[in-house]
Amino acid sequence: MIEMQEVGFGYHGGSDLLSNMTLSLQPGMFHFLTGPSGAGKTTLLRLCYADLLPRSGQMGVFGQDLRGLGRDDIAMLRRRVGVVHQDPQFLDHLPVAENVAMPLTVSGQAVDMEALRDLLGWVQLSQQARALPPSLSGGERQRAALARAVILSPDLVLADEPTGNLDWDMSMRLMQLLIELNKSGKTVLVATHDLNLIRATKAQVAARVLRIAGGTLHLAGADL
Repeated sequence: MIEMQEVGFGYHGGSDLLSNMTLSLQPGMFHFLTGPSGAGKTTLLRLCYADLLPRSGQMGVFGQDLRGLGRDDIAMLRRRVGVVHQDPQFLDHLPVAENVAMPLTVSGQAVDMEALRDLLGWVQLSQQARALPPSLSGGERQRAALARAVILSPDLVLADEPTGNLDWDMSMRLMQLLIELNKSGKTVLVATHDLNLIRATKAQVAARVLRIAGGTLHLAGADL
C-alpha cells in the first residue's frame, strides 16, 4: 500500500529533514507515528498522500512509483487516501452535511443522501447536519473531518495529531472511530505525541508504533 525504501526529503534550500526512511504499510494495519515536535511527522504523512515527493530513494503508493505519476494520476491516488488534520478547515457558509459531502461534489459524483445520513450518524453528528461549522465544538469538528475523510471509502486513513486540541474523553471517542475503521479493513496511520492515547488504543487493537528520531524511522519498543 505504502512502500518507502531509503526515502529522503528536505525542503528547498535546506538539508534533508528525513533520510533513509524505510516503511511498509500493508492493508488492514494500524500504525502510530510519534516523535518530538518538528521531527517530520507531518512531512511523512504528506509524502504518503503525494502532497510532497521524495528527494531521494524509492517510494510506491498502491503499487505505483510516485516519480512516474502525472497530475491526474496523483489526483486519482489521493481519492484512495483520507486525511484528517489537527486543525481541519471547512467552508463556514455551508452546513456540516455539505462540507462532509464535498469530496464527492468536487470529484463529480452524486451524493447518496441516505449514505450521508448514515455516515453522520456513525460520527454522532446527525443533529448537527444543518449546523454551520463555526458552531461546532472541537470534538465535533474532528468527527466531521473524519466523516469527510472517509466519504470516498478510502483504503488508507491518515490522521495528523487529530486529538491534539481535544480532552481525553473526546480523544478516545475519536480513536474509537479510527479503531472501527481499522477493524472494517482500512489501513490507519495516526501521528500523535500522546503516549497515553497510544497505550489506551493498543489495548483494543494490534498497533505498531513508529518513531521519527534524528530524521530516520524506528520501530518503537514495547515500553510504550
